[in-house]
Amino acid sequence: MKHTFLARARVPALALVVAVSLAACTGGGSDDGSGHDMAGMSGASPSTEDPSGSASEAGAADVMFAQMMVPHHEQAIEMADALLAKDGTSPELVDLAERIKAAQGPEIETLTGWLEAWNAEPAADGHAGMGDGMMTADDMQALDDAQGADAERLFLEQMVVHHEGAVEMAQAEVSDGEDADAVAMAQAIVDTQTDEIQQMKELLASR
Repeated sequence: MKHTFLARARVPALALVVAVSLAACTGGGSDDGSGHDMAGMSGASPSTEDPSGSASEAGAADVMFAQMMVPHHEQAIEMADALLAKDGTSPELVDLAERIKAAQGPEIETLTGWLEAWNAEPAADGHAGMGDGMMTADDMQALDDAQGADAERLFLEQMVVHHEGAVEMAQAEVSDGEDADAVAMAQAIVDTQTDEIQQMKELLASR
């Protein structure tokens, strides 16, 4: 009986030793003897998200938004430059043209950076046939040739159409986009350019 009692007594002790040994081998952040952190070998893949712009979350709508908005913004800046180059332009239109340039120039740089981060094709060069409120070569030439009140009226008429196209594209990105930063920019474009459309229509009505 004494031997049986001792044998039974060793079982819990042995279990305790095994449990302690296993805990030592599987403890958080322990080393497997080769210098590798065992906690980091659970099979979870590292995040590939770009901390500056969540590139891994971009979808087809985000890419299309960036590819189309870059040349659209570039043409808006060309239109603003054409007006600013003229003598005698009213201060309110000078202010409008300068605000358009100040807003859309940095957005072009951001959109171009996103396309690079997403490994997407860059925005197409040129503006012909792109739709969405884009001016034709003849439209741009007419603005270049116009002077005085005619130039101001033509700029306002063209920019209203141009802004309406941008708002439509931005609304599509707000609805379908996946990248949070791109959607936020699109919403800002909707808000800003909708306000500018209203301002330009009021200026047209006063002429």
